[in-house]
Amino acid sequence: MDIAEVAKRSGVPASTLRYYEKKGLIASVGPAGVRRRFAPGVLDQLALIALGQAAGLSLDEIQSMLTPSGGHHIDRQLLSAKADDIDATIKQLRAVSRGLRHAAACPAPSHAECPTFQGLLKAAASGALDRQRVGRKLGPAGT
Repeated sequence: MDIAEVAKRSGVPASTLRYYEKKGLIASVGPAGVRRRFAPGVLDQLALIALGQAAGLSLDEIQSMLTPSGGHHIDRQLLSAKADDIDATIKQLRAVSRGLRHAAACPAPSHAECPTFQGLLKAAASGALDRQRVGRKLGPAGT
């Protein structure tokens, strides 16, 4: 398939395909200097790249799991660590959501008098919410 066909079938712009090729994520099969051509398996590679990106993997992390022949060797430890990061983000977002829902329905006369809302403000002011979101462990104050 030529680059236009791959772009059409995958929804990935030709400029991105050229970038992926430059990064070593995909490889064209035609001779250098002519219109790029790709084997049909490139569509599976692009799907794997899209899945990796959706999971928050960098292109370098994705590239480390692809072989020049179009195959892959999955880094299970990296995927497990990424899943742990996603779980931590979900936990943090659920806590924020509960705090916001509490603040929206809080029976206290003002949010200044609500201990739950004040705790959420303190966590945000200390940067604890941002630290949790990027997967770093919190100290006693952020737990």
